Amino acid sequence: MKQLTCEMCGITDLLKQDGVFVCQSCGTKYSVEEAKKMMVEGTVEVQGTVKVDNSDELKNLYQIARRAKNDNNGANAAKYYDMILVKDPTSWEASFYLVYFKAMECKIAEIQSASISISNCIDSVLGLIKNHVKESDEQEKSVNEVALRCMLISEMLYNGAKNHYTGIDLQIRSNYTQEMLNNCCAARDIMYILGDNIDSIFENNINLHQTAVSAWKDGIEKHKGVMTYFAQKETNKQIIIKYVDKIKQYDSTYTAPVINTASGGCYVATAVYGSYDCPQVWTLRRYRDYTLDRTWYGRAFIHTYYAISPTLVKWFGHTKWFKKMWRGTLDRMVKSLQEKGYLSTPYNDKEW
Repeated sequence: MKQLTCEMCGITDLLKQDGVFVCQSCGTKYSVEEAKKMMVEGTVEVQGTVKVDNSDELKNLYQIARRAKNDNNGANAAKYYDMILVKDPTSWEASFYLVYFKAMECKIAEIQSASISISNCIDSVLGLIKNHVKESDEQEKSVNEVALRCMLISEMLYNGAKNHYTGIDLQIRSNYTQEMLNNCCAARDIMYILGDNIDSIFENNINLHQTAVSAWKDGIEKHKGVMTYFAQKETNKQIIIKYVDKIKQYDSTYTAPVINTASGGCYVATAVYGSYDCPQVWTLRRYRDYTLDRTWYGRAFIHTYYAISPTLVKWFGHTKWFKKMWRGTLDRMVKSLQEKGYLSTPYNDKEW
């Protein structure tokens, strides 16, 4: 006779309770007949279906996994969610958090791949919620939990990439610009993809539309945060505009952000005239590069302007009063400059 051993966890500590044998480690229950067959040496022929009740084991695993999750113990959480997924492949929670906690442990060089792993699991995780979480309220709660975690890890990975980049010595920093962009864009895409999938999978759930909108807005903010580093600025501007249009489907009051497509933007002028690439702003950019930049006080003005104006535009650039206040002054300035010979044709900024 063999020692009675739990087939689920391999523990030999099984006690008879209420007519069945119960594993004291994982909670799996075995009938007396099943226990006898398990103790027989050699191969045992079993006729019919033997059903093993592992509900208690799953309950225990969820309890341990969630405790580790709440304690931010990523290694243990991933371990136990992996065990849950083997026993319950339809678990959205295990499917998501297994990927999530592995991504949380990534190093700087792994930010892009970690972000992509999160983005790649979103569709299947939301599909599991849609198909296996029956109650509408529970579906919304589960989707919002996934959205919150996606926002947290997107923010962590994005800031990690930018902070690492700004910490590199200026003399060699440009060598790492593309790596930083790849990392930041992958972290940003978590939010774009999250919003897209919520919108398509839960298209009839009005309450979740705002969750999708919040995800898109977060993606746009992250996208804007690295606009100055892109070589293909206009292409990226169009991506932002695409998501602005998506947001406006559900929030008609949303104001598109001022999108600066150059390395040193005329923030106020762009807000007033609506584009960084328009005749008035081309004139002002020429004046900045070929007149102001030639004197020490002109350069001081430029640096002061770029230190203050982004905040002003962020706070007030979308308001009518702000644009009206600046429009007359800028129109007169542009007219005077053009009369002095400053062109209003397309212009590429000077490096300064």
